[in-house]
Amino acid sequence: MFNKKPTARIIFLIPVVALVAGCKVATPPSLPVAAKMPDTYIGNTDSATVASIRWQDFFTDPHLVALIDTALKNNLDLRAAIQRVEMARANFIVSKGALFPSLRGVASADLGSVGNNMVNNPSDQQLNNLREEYFLGLQSSWEADVWGKLKNEKKAAYSRFLASEKGKHLVTTALVAEIARLYYELLSVDNELEVVRKNINFQKIALDIIQIQKMGGRATELAVQQFTAQLLSTQALEKEKQQRTIELETQLNLLLGRYPQPVPRGNDISEQPLPPTIEAGIPSALILNRPDIQQAELALMAAEADVQAARAAFLPSVTLSPYVGLNALRSSLLFQAPESLAAGLLGSLSAPIFNKNRIRAGFNYSVAARAEAYYHYQKTIITGYGEVVNNIRSIGNLQEIYKLKEQQVDALQKAVSTSNVLFTSGYASYLEVITAQKSVLEAELELAHVKKGIFHSVIALYRALGGGWNR
Repeated sequence: MFNKKPTARIIFLIPVVALVAGCKVATPPSLPVAAKMPDTYIGNTDSATVASIRWQDFFTDPHLVALIDTALKNNLDLRAAIQRVEMARANFIVSKGALFPSLRGVASADLGSVGNNMVNNPSDQQLNNLREEYFLGLQSSWEADVWGKLKNEKKAAYSRFLASEKGKHLVTTALVAEIARLYYELLSVDNELEVVRKNINFQKIALDIIQIQKMGGRATELAVQQFTAQLLSTQALEKEKQQRTIELETQLNLLLGRYPQPVPRGNDISEQPLPPTIEAGIPSALILNRPDIQQAELALMAAEADVQAARAAFLPSVTLSPYVGLNALRSSLLFQAPESLAAGLLGSLSAPIFNKNRIRAGFNYSVAARAEAYYHYQKTIITGYGEVVNNIRSIGNLQEIYKLKEQQVDALQKAVSTSNVLFTSGYASYLEVITAQKSVLEAELELAHVKKGIFHSVIALYRALGGGWNR
């Protein structure tokens, strides 16, 4: 197997010219031209963007900031994303190592018997001779990256490593936005619960009044039953709000990586200030800010490198395998240097002949994967643009709705007071009082819901612009 004296052996399976000439390399089709991104968002020409603001500065409520900070340390999805980054890093190191020679220590012993049929032996007796060969040394193997296959595999692995980093940023952005959304929804439910309890007190007072009037003959049992039913309905609504509070706290604690427990929170949502700036910037900034767009772009780069690597698989591969060590035909002679010194170089050139269909199928798969990555990249950009436009419009419309709802609540609160006075004076029926109380309860709950919607839209815009992952 190994030569006793230093030698260099180059083994060519087939002549080089014949190999290269016989390898027909496939050409990947070109990708379609993408639609041009608009220069500005609809109704927005400001170049500044809130995505550049750190989440610690974007959110001003200290309780919310503390919750986000805890989640970024303990959230299980984020920890899993970090491990995906480490997996991609290890894969990149493996692909990087393929460009360099491998070196291994070898100790081998070849023992066997060789049967010789002695023709000149008059007795035709078969003689068995013992064959021995020993080697102790180093062997190396290196594939020369003539066509760039290994380089493209390394490029693909590196792009996927970077994409995993963007994936971690994407999880971070989603986590920050989801905690903020749940927090403001929790504040909204607190506000709704306060409204419900305030109306319960008013309805209890109204029920007491109608019961007194019944005793005086000024009201009927039907009126008492109507007021009682309204009170019971509002008390049931109170229990629903309490249950919703428990559910929201449980969801928040899950994101924080801990078991259910009370969640500390700040002022009522009606007292919470909106972020001072909500600039959207220009659409091209999305590509630089949104982690999902950057991740999709890197995935496309990796897919392109996969195509080039699959294309190079049609071409011959060159492998060099040098060795150096001690080689002898008897174990007693193995360490008798310099006579037992041996060195050599094995070279091989190989190209696919009967497995071209498998290689072509792998190439076609890489081409299709590249096209899929390209369409996903374009869809991600269009989706991001649409999310920004939707939330810009949503914030403006909800702010206008909030102003109108405030006026509606003020008018209905006055109507409740007026209906109570008129009912006491005998100028209004109990149904008018019940209707007024029901209307003001619904309007106040809608007002809290609209304020929550404004916060949710602001948070969604911040996330849509790519904010929340930079610390």
